[in-house]
Amino acid sequence: MTDRALLVQLEGYGLTTAEICYFMPDHPSLLQIYAWQEYDAAPDFPVLFDFLAHWRREIEAEIRSVRIAHEKMIRPASWRSADGVISWD
Repeated sequence: MTDRALLVQLEGYGLTTAEICYFMPDHPSLLQIYAWQEYDAAPDFPVLFDFLAHWRREIEAEIRSVRIAHEKMIRPASWRSADGVISWD
């Protein structure tokens, strides 16, 4: 059986991490952080925005901010010398 993570990466998805800062209505001065991570497609991020829509509908916490990091993990190979110098001798 093939790994789901590999299949979605082959479809163009990359690993997306979101830092969601939120507060509960009864404690507005207490800012909390939730880390979310899933494979998603940049720049539209449909999986993340579905999760945020679910949050707004089902969770009583109010989102203050969302920071997104995205890395496409399957890409053409590249390399460089550890010391920065390429020598063919």
